[in-house]
Amino acid sequence: MSANTLKVSLAQIAPVWLDSTGTLAKVEDSIHQAGGEGSQLIAFGEALVPGYPFWPELTGGAQFNSAVQKDLFAHYSSQSVDIEAGDLQGVCAAAQEHSIAVYLGCIERPADRGGQSLYASLVYITPEGQVGSVHRKLCPTYEERLVWSAGDGHGLQVHDLEGFRVGGLNCWEN
Repeated sequence: MSANTLKVSLAQIAPVWLDSTGTLAKVEDSIHQAGGEGSQLIAFGEALVPGYPFWPELTGGAQFNSAVQKDLFAHYSSQSVDIEAGDLQGVCAAAQEHSIAVYLGCIERPADRGGQSLYASLVYITPEGQVGSVHRKLCPTYEERLVWSAGDGHGLQVHDLEGFRVGGLNCWEN
């Protein structure tokens, strides 16, 4: 591959909805496949782990004190990613094994922010298997606001990769 080339894979996979363990296994499989084909960067879609919260649109998501909403949100929250707790260790190991950078869309519940709010996060993992940045979606859209908290600009970073500068945004931020 020439110095002016960056081989990128776009993983068009569906989550195992509301199952972070199952979805992360699919992510790791995709990294192994892309890495085996010589990709230097693989990107996954927004909210892949554990899936997009489409239920508020279909179930009266704004109903106050609804048992259905509380149950769905509690389960969704339990399947979110806690990076500090090591939930992405397998993904980081796969990235390191194949020297491939990863952009992964996940729902994050960061302990360092109280552990209660959920963020639509875009996590950059370096080819060395380290978390390089976590960008939390600045402003969730429509019903997403019933589930996700607003992020901030702290994670808006670009990264040098094989002579290129790469970065990522979530959904309408583009």
